[in-house]
Amino acid sequence: MRLDALARALGCTLEGDGSAEVTGVAPIETAGPGDLTFLHHPRYLQHLATTRAAAVILAPGADRPPCPALRHENPYLAFAAALRLFFPESPRWTGVHPQAAVAATARLAAGVAVGAFAVIEDGAAVGEETQIGPQVYIGRGSRIGRACLLYPQVVIREGVQVGDRVIVHSGAVVGGDGFGYARDARGRYHKVPQVGGVIIEDDVEVGANVTVDRATLGATRIGRGTKIDNLVQIAHNVVVGEDSVIVAQAGIAGSTQVGRQVTIAGQAGLVGHLRIGDGSVIGSQAGVGEDLPAGAMVLGSPAVPHMTAKRIWAAWLRLPDLLRRVRDLERRLEGGGKRTGEEEPGR
Repeated sequence: MRLDALARALGCTLEGDGSAEVTGVAPIETAGPGDLTFLHHPRYLQHLATTRAAAVILAPGADRPPCPALRHENPYLAFAAALRLFFPESPRWTGVHPQAAVAATARLAAGVAVGAFAVIEDGAAVGEETQIGPQVYIGRGSRIGRACLLYPQVVIREGVQVGDRVIVHSGAVVGGDGFGYARDARGRYHKVPQVGGVIIEDDVEVGANVTVDRATLGATRIGRGTKIDNLVQIAHNVVVGEDSVIVAQAGIAGSTQVGRQVTIAGQAGLVGHLRIGDGSVIGSQAGVGEDLPAGAMVLGSPAVPHMTAKRIWAAWLRLPDLLRRVRDLERRLEGGGKRTGEEEPGR
């Protein structure tokens, strides 16, 4: 593809010769003469002057590379669009495999693909152009929207609603029972029936081995455009707002409400029944035990405002020296005021 045509397709401003042919994409440090690359993170700035790429996508005001430049306000977003141009998606499966088990009352819209050994139960419905991979299970009465992609071995339990253009990766379980038990006077636990559902709104992506539990009553809800990384646990009756990001191994306990455009970093944990304000950022391994206002940024366990956390960590790093000084003071007091190692006169 000619560079000038590529610039137009990506909405970039071209600086330099637009006649070069671009045949692929590559990282900036390994890109060759036919490759398009990008500069997004300062860590890779060292490679800009020596790159052999055909062109570099970079922000306005960034240093000029030795090759043509494609200027864009969001280089990473433009590079994502370039990847879609060079690697267009094609259907992974076509038609309904003869070894799929599709109930007579299930409804498949036009263009649906169902892989081998997939199971679609009574009353389930699948929207147009959705792809159901091998060994996927879709429970009774569940609804899957248009142009969705369910990778092999996904489980969508009964009574789940999935919107349009949703991607669910292998091993994810949507609609498993919530963790609800009532304890009697003898200390024995009795299961509380989980009779609610799950609603996954449009344009959500659910990573591998994610678990989204069904509600006790009502619905667990994942808002439009939210992206969930691998190995995340979302408990019963949780509500996650639109365009939020939840990173690997995070966990959200029951009935917590997460606002819009919230970032929950890896291995963070949120207790139940919280209210997390819009635009909040929860750092890696943070333990959140109380409500957060909109725009909060917290770190640590228990989670505290990020500037407070940094001061705590700075003090924590001084603890070995402070302990040494305390021991020295104790020895001086016990020895009549002498410093450690100090001898009495005349000895």
